[in-house]
Amino acid sequence: MRLLVTGGAGFIGSEFVRRLLRADPSARVTVFDALTYSGVEANLASVAHCPGYRFVRGDVCDPGAVDEVMAGQDAVVHFAAESHVDRSIRGAGPFVRTNVTGTQVLLDAALRHRVGRFVQVSTDEVYGSIGEGSWTEEWPLTPNSPYSASKGAADLLALSYHRTHGLDVVVTRCTNNYGPHQFPEKVVPLFITRLLDGLTVPLYGDGRHIRDWLHVSDHCRGIELVLLSGRPGEVYHIGGGTELSNHKLTGLLLDAVGADWDRVVAVPDRKGHDLRYSLDDSKIREQLGYLPVVPFAEGLAATVDWYREHRHWWEPLRARSEQA
Repeated sequence: MRLLVTGGAGFIGSEFVRRLLRADPSARVTVFDALTYSGVEANLASVAHCPGYRFVRGDVCDPGAVDEVMAGQDAVVHFAAESHVDRSIRGAGPFVRTNVTGTQVLLDAALRHRVGRFVQVSTDEVYGSIGEGSWTEEWPLTPNSPYSASKGAADLLALSYHRTHGLDVVVTRCTNNYGPHQFPEKVVPLFITRLLDGLTVPLYGDGRHIRDWLHVSDHCRGIELVLLSGRPGEVYHIGGGTELSNHKLTGLLLDAVGADWDRVVAVPDRKGHDLRYSLDDSKIREQLGYLPVVPFAEGLAATVDWYREHRHWWEPLRARSEQA
């Protein structure tokens, strides 16, 4: 299979590429990434020598570049996205451009080149917030942030290409990811790196917001299952099964680095902050055999150790994040 991976230099995309090429170094994988502030080509250094690997720098909103890189591909896994909620609140334009227009450009090219499968990688945030229970794949989309609205729009657009044009589209929606190589503006690496430097960390509101946590390697296993065996036109949830309040998560991170609660600063709550996310992922478990294998306690401890040992990776990126 000749596979195009957009956003493959990012946190989740690079894990997916490393996973594929570790299993089969001869696999033909083209990474297409604009290397904006959160894209790190060094994330792919461990597999850059593989004979089937190719990196192309380009923008998903550039029809010419997309058309060139799409030619000859058998499948697309589309990770490329603007994904930071706070940035989307400050300015929605880049999110609409990349997440909606970029997806449309890719879909048009995939249709034109008769690509066999298009995997749209999305998020649980498209559903808004849920007080009790868990969302199924049939739940209506009610996003509350510009970021989640742009992802919901991209999902609907992708599914429309299946229904209108017959393009083989599948959509995945996942819970919050954590693990190595995550850009340090996201909550887990932000807290770890600041605590390691003796700094304070910001906790929104009273910290009661609840998220389900999933190790990035488990997420990528789920995406691979959907790529290979998912049904065209379907949506699949990929969950972790570990729901934690932000207050509880903060406590676990403080314990992991030996810090006290005096390092936590309460900050005003985020606008439109969703209280709770929860996915029902029984569909992918029953139909495709998905099961997360990384226990949260072990995965979090390994993640803290990774950031402790890779200052050379995150220190320049934290500075880049603050300037972006």
